[in-house]
Amino acid sequence: MATFQVSTEQHGELHCWRIRSRFAELLIARQGAQVLSYQRTGEPPLLWLSDEAIFRQGKSVRAGAPVCWPWFGDLQRNPETVRSMYHAEQAPAHGLVRTRDWQLLSLEEVGETLRIEFEMADAQGGLPGWPHTVALKLVIVLDEALTLQLTSRNLGDSPVAISQALHNYFAVSDVRQTKVDGVEGLAYIETLADWQQRYQQSALTFTGETDRIYLDTPPTLSIVDPAWGRRIILTSSGSRSAVIWNPWTARAKELPDMADDGWQRMLCIETANVWDDVVQLQPGASSSLGVRIDCEVTPQA
Repeated sequence: MATFQVSTEQHGELHCWRIRSRFAELLIARQGAQVLSYQRTGEPPLLWLSDEAIFRQGKSVRAGAPVCWPWFGDLQRNPETVRSMYHAEQAPAHGLVRTRDWQLLSLEEVGETLRIEFEMADAQGGLPGWPHTVALKLVIVLDEALTLQLTSRNLGDSPVAISQALHNYFAVSDVRQTKVDGVEGLAYIETLADWQQRYQQSALTFTGETDRIYLDTPPTLSIVDPAWGRRIILTSSGSRSAVIWNPWTARAKELPDMADDGWQRMLCIETANVWDDVVQLQPGASSSLGVRIDCEVTPQA
């Protein structure tokens, strides 16, 4: 008897796969190879899917785990080495692969582990304005946790510089009642105050719009959510930077694909290679960015 059940679904204009196991349920879109939602059996969702999400070709869904590559955020805020890779006038936010269809290469079940592999073939010379040849693959592993691993291998004969992120939207009971552990003592870039560098004195709590780049991050960060009695544990690899974001009230009202109060139920912690943590790929070299998303029960408030 199969451990996993896989079915296809159409959400708006997007082709998706829904995967169920005794551990969890996962929804993945072909566009962007984007995990849209992730929920363990009998528990609240771990990855957040906006109530007002727009499922349209050419638009990244506000949900789950978008892949930002070969740059993160505003290209002009990236180091010159990353900016110089792109040769077109208009540079979309968060790169070129979130809104393109990826190819499903394999879906392999081994015991109670499911391994799903996607490839972005256009990264091998087919991305407009980005004339480089990189083998780009995303591997998603579902067992008692969820693991995402994005691997870039330079197939060309010149160095390639990239910034990137797994732009994870986490579901929380109320962001005002949660905190992030693991950032204590870290330097961060405060993008909402002229990109000043500051220092985090204690665990991060939320009282307003937040958009920070944390530097030299440890491998493990966690979201403590007392109302839901859990700690979401993020274990990263190939990364020493993280972006933490919540739009709060005014910004949320400007977003057409987020309910006015949607900010209360989500928190982004993006496993990243940004700022001084960009990836320099020599010819033939490869680099992987990964995160494992797990959860443990804690005493409820």
